[in-house]
Amino acid sequence: MQERPYSQAAENNKVPILAVLQKHCQAPGTLLEIGAGTGQHAAWLSGRLPHLHWQPSDMAANLPHIRQWQSDPGSRALPPIELDVAAQWPAGPFDYLFTANTFHIMAASLVEICIREGCRHLADRGKFLVYGPFNYDGQYTSDSNRQFDQWLKDVDDNRGIRDQEWVVEQFAREQRRLLADHEMPANNRLLVFGD
Repeated sequence: MQERPYSQAAENNKVPILAVLQKHCQAPGTLLEIGAGTGQHAAWLSGRLPHLHWQPSDMAANLPHIRQWQSDPGSRALPPIELDVAAQWPAGPFDYLFTANTFHIMAASLVEICIREGCRHLADRGKFLVYGPFNYDGQYTSDSNRQFDQWLKDVDDNRGIRDQEWVVEQFAREQRRLLADHEMPANNRLLVFGD
């Protein structure tokens, strides 16, 4: 059997992310994870948030990886579903949307689509939580983020750390406002949007 993929970053940030989700996702409901990646977050977080129906999603190529992590005894995640943010979305509405380390991988145009479509598939009182690195006032928050951004752009010109203010503006177009901006380890943030 092929060794399942592993992300050290996901391992490092899972506990701080859990603390924020416990604060903002207290009501029972369905959570759609956009870009579940390796599936580590889905497996670990779903087991510690049993009041949430955790639905991981990603591009078709990543679904086998996510299924491998679902075999963990503590996982309560639902079987992963395919989601291309620029194509067909699952019906919803979802009470919560969560995405980690995707906005700097997607092109800015895809981030706009993700926010627009995500908000359309979010319940009226729902929350959209976004984890990752962000710039503030057009400035990097650390030298490591500056280096990371350069690496991203070397790989693909369309990638890059987004400005927090720009992300807030995209959500405002969908009548969703910034409810919280949590400082996280390794110069990351967790932004929480709602109505």
